[in-house]
Amino acid sequence: MGALQNCMRVVGWIPVIFISAVIAWSYYAYVVELCIFTLAKADQRYAQMVFYLLFYHVFLAMFCWSYWQTVFTPLRVIPERFFLSSSELHRFESEDRTENQVEILREICREKRLPVFTRTYGGGMRFCNSCKAIKPDRCHHCSVCNKCILKMDHHCPWVNNCVGYANYKFFVLFLLYAVFYCMYVALTVLPFFIQFWSGGLSNESGRFHILFLFFAAVMFGISTSVLCCMHTHLSLTNRSTLESFRAPVFRPMVQTGGFSHGSFGDNFKEVFGDKKLYWLFLCSQAKVMV
Repeated sequence: MGALQNCMRVVGWIPVIFISAVIAWSYYAYVVELCIFTLAKADQRYAQMVFYLLFYHVFLAMFCWSYWQTVFTPLRVIPERFFLSSSELHRFESEDRTENQVEILREICREKRLPVFTRTYGGGMRFCNSCKAIKPDRCHHCSVCNKCILKMDHHCPWVNNCVGYANYKFFVLFLLYAVFYCMYVALTVLPFFIQFWSGGLSNESGRFHILFLFFAAVMFGISTSVLCCMHTHLSLTNRSTLESFRAPVFRPMVQTGGFSHGSFGDNFKEVFGDKKLYWLFLCSQAKVMV
């Protein structure tokens, strides 16, 4: 079992390695083949080369920074007080009837004053049988990470990490800067892409790099644009991907407006923070949950 888990961990890094390889190749194609060999060496357009390279590296830096922050940000897991003690767990597991188990969990929740307002679709307490803990609101167990993740949005294989409370802002910024990066590359490569088909491209050795660079930028730009729009909408409405497919159930006497604060601005600030200056930068300003 341990060997299988280690193998799965290694396999999980393949998409990250693939994305990193694509970024490395796009850097070579843009900087070396387009800017140095085409603009500078062949056409001697040095001012245009400097302009292209300046803004290219700005977009690339923000794109890579947000990506690696999403990949390597440690996950926020359930606080210790939500876990059942050995005596509480023995009492819970010794009960055969589901109704009694639900009542035990409710009693534990009241004694510890746990801020839990959501329930299962059957009306019971949300309990993780793997972690042996009462689930906080918006928390879900990830079968890949094998732990409960606070405000879990989804497990993303492209970052080999869960997207949740700790890194959701980084993930949205990663999508945003990926769109900017791809759009910038596609727009600046477009004139040379046209020259390729008209036969006027001066850099014969790098023309296929320029050709595929344009196609890759457009393809990834379209896909990340769709995801960026979707997650921006989720941020404005204060919903996760899981909640958009399956709405949470609240206990009786609790408002049923979901987790929305009532306005797009307040919902957006919960993820990106109160200070507008930090919205587009990779500093975590999200509000504390539990």
